[in-house]
Amino acid sequence: MCAHRTSCPQTGSSAPHVVAAHPEQGWTLLCDGAIVFDDTGELRPDGRVVAPHRPPAEGLTAAA
Repeated sequence: MCAHRTSCPQTGSSAPHVVAAHPEQGWTLLCDGAIVFDDTGELRPDGRVVAPHRPPAEGLTAAA
C-alpha cells in the first residue's frame, strides 16, 4: 500500500488510482488502501466505513 507519494505513477492528479478492479465482485481497490464498492459504499484503510449513498428511487427513471 502506498502513502500516495512515490509509489503511485505520476498522473498530474492527487486522487488515488485504481490498483485492482473486480467489477464482477462489485469492488475496486485504490492505491491508498481504500476499497470502493459498486453500491457507492467504502471501506477506508483505517477501518472506517462510508455507507452507500444512493439517490432516492423517485428521482430515477425506468426504461419501458
